[in-house]
Amino acid sequence: MTTKKEFNSFEEMLSGSDVPVLVDFYADWCGPCQMMVPILEQVNAQLKDRLRIVKIDTEKYTGLASQYTIAALPTLVLFKEGKAVYRIEGVVEAPQLVQHLKTLI
Repeated sequence: MTTKKEFNSFEEMLSGSDVPVLVDFYADWCGPCQMMVPILEQVNAQLKDRLRIVKIDTEKYTGLASQYTIAALPTLVLFKEGKAVYRIEGVVEAPQLVQHLKTLI
């Protein structure tokens, strides 16, 4: 589903993407975050050519979590052209998430 890539900055990764980026802000200890793994795999399978999914561990990247005011986990933030355009907190089932994302990308 996901590939690990190194970037000099989060902003570089966002601006370098030719498709919208869905960022999953999570933590390893978060049960609902683990529930999102298979859901995001389904979303990726359906929207893989139209969307990139990136996971950000809020324990490792506390600055990003603060910058984007991540107060609940999991939080999904959709970025288009480097700007946050949509966010949702908590677990969302794949069909509803895919349907909603299709209207935004």
